[in-house]
Amino acid sequence: MYTDEILLASALSERLKSEERYKIIAIDGRCASGKTTLAGRLSAILSLPVIHVDDFFLRPEQRTPERLSELGGNFDRERFSAEVFEPILSGASSVTVRPWSCHELAFAQPATLDVSRGVIIEGAYSAHPAFREFLSAVVFLTVSPEEQMNRIIRRNGTAAAERFRSEWIPKEEAYFDHFRVMENSDFIYTNE
Repeated sequence: MYTDEILLASALSERLKSEERYKIIAIDGRCASGKTTLAGRLSAILSLPVIHVDDFFLRPEQRTPERLSELGGNFDRERFSAEVFEPILSGASSVTVRPWSCHELAFAQPATLDVSRGVIIEGAYSAHPAFREFLSAVVFLTVSPEEQMNRIIRRNGTAAAERFRSEWIPKEEAYFDHFRVMENSDFIYTNE
């Protein structure tokens, strides 16, 4: 269990040095646990780019009842695989990602990232079992339920917090429990 990002960065750096394959770090965990913030800080320390899973949520035409009933189903794993994993697995030194904006309902400007030294993937579902074999390390971020809701209210407002409480948090927790994401993580980071 880690609570110091410098110690975590050091442990991750050692893990990457010993990794001969893909050098991919996933930061998964509870919403409002600080995944994006930690990814940014680790990016600066480790000099690695960050790819956000939030940029790969389903487009409206993909949001079928069947797909949304899957654990982690609101994440476009197919596009993520095509844009991120397939190039890395084939030895590419860069990837081009097309962030999807749920607010704009459009793709943002594509970004090409140098992944020759490795990459950090952050967001809920980043340690999905479909990708686990390709990950050098999985960091799971956790936060108490009380602090989680306080952060969601500060970040998204009271009205949106109810949707998190009734819809998104239960979906994430079901995913974490079913796939034992925290138990199968290499590092657990508590962010209170």
